[in-house]
Amino acid sequence: MQALYDQLQVYLNMDEEISFKEFDDFYKKVVKELGDSHESFDEDMLWKALFIVENIMSNADERAKESKGSEAKKYRKIVQRLQLWAKNLGGRLGALGYNEEDVNERFNQMFEEGTPAQKG
Repeated sequence: MQALYDQLQVYLNMDEEISFKEFDDFYKKVVKELGDSHESFDEDMLWKALFIVENIMSNADERAKESKGSEAKKYRKIVQRLQLWAKNLGGRLGALGYNEEDVNERFNQMFEEGTPAQKG
């Protein structure tokens, strides 16, 4: 999951959008990793997995609005499929005592982690 988290941080800092094929390939890698390993995730990996899932969902939702035809349909399916993972991962963090405010705060920190250092 760490490698996927690192890759997501690269994507979040790119100026241009990746192609549908690259987006879909990344999504499929994430789903495979979740399916293979989610039961063994420690707390840190739960956070990273939820961050990845939420970012893919948000991006797919935006792309669905901008796309037409079968590509828009595929983006909507990605969102639908990841909603179950978001609930699973969010529920597990909730069981550890975190609430929505904690999630928002942690996600802000995770976005900052991926921000290139400003030259001063």
